[in-house]
Amino acid sequence: MTTIEKIIAAIKEYDRIIIHRHQRPDPDAIGSQVGLAETLRHNFPDKEIYQVGGSVEGLEFLASMETIEDEKYQDALVIVTDTANSPRISDKRFSLGDKLIKIDHHPNDDPYGDIVWVNTKASSCSEMIADLAFDLDLELTSNAARLLYGGIVGDTGRFLYPATTSHTLRVAAKLIDHHFDATKLNREIEQISLKVAKLSGYLYQNLKVDENGAAQVVLSQEVMKKYDIVDSETSSLVPLPGVIDNVLAWGLFVEQPEGYYRVRLRSKGPVINELAKRHHGGGHPLASGANAHDDAEREEIYRELQAMCALYKQK
Repeated sequence: MTTIEKIIAAIKEYDRIIIHRHQRPDPDAIGSQVGLAETLRHNFPDKEIYQVGGSVEGLEFLASMETIEDEKYQDALVIVTDTANSPRISDKRFSLGDKLIKIDHHPNDDPYGDIVWVNTKASSCSEMIADLAFDLDLELTSNAARLLYGGIVGDTGRFLYPATTSHTLRVAAKLIDHHFDATKLNREIEQISLKVAKLSGYLYQNLKVDENGAAQVVLSQEVMKKYDIVDSETSSLVPLPGVIDNVLAWGLFVEQPEGYYRVRLRSKGPVINELAKRHHGGGHPLASGANAHDDAEREEIYRELQAMCALYKQK
């Protein structure tokens, strides 16, 4: 039995299915989680389907979460989407179910779950869920298609990132045929507040770039308070250094109220996920996240990024 066959067999077997995703969600986390939930509700109307997790942090236009009691996990199937490492799963009750399925497109460094479906060639977990629906001839509602399309748009940077393939575009085209307002959705994903726009100006003015294209910008708590910004609002800033011609790889270091730094790493060439793993993180070869305990570790991460860019330039 293939992995897909095992997944659909489990879905058919269980009367209650609870779907999780990762903390601090992005459009792909919400899109894959709730897109799957909506698809299962429509095609299996006699089943109980729940989507759970913490705050959706500015993605309310996509979907909201549901609150359920612990007892719901008894004899339930739990599915986790778009989450490489089990510590990042939002709502730690995911382990209380009868069976656990992992569906993800990140490197499988933490193969948790009874059934694991990982496809690192997929642009997004939403693309995988769409593939599952199309391959199994499951009917998609316009809202499920909207959610999955939003997840693909989010993780491909509007189809600009290297993970975008011809298959990705074909899947997106099939989703658009389900007659949701794709123009409105794209606008909702891309729009930012005026205060974030002003912080973008600070980012460009304070971006540090070395001779090999290694770049960094630090958003201290002082800066965050000045612009009245919280961490969840900084995600739209991450791609900005990449539009600069001589930037090869970059890190956005956001200081948290507790004093450590959340680190977002991006690259146009050097593979950065191993660097992220060395600093309490991980992710894709060209898009990863990490954490720096203090200023010393933050500076160490940037030095490692500089060395990687220098070596890449020599090739």
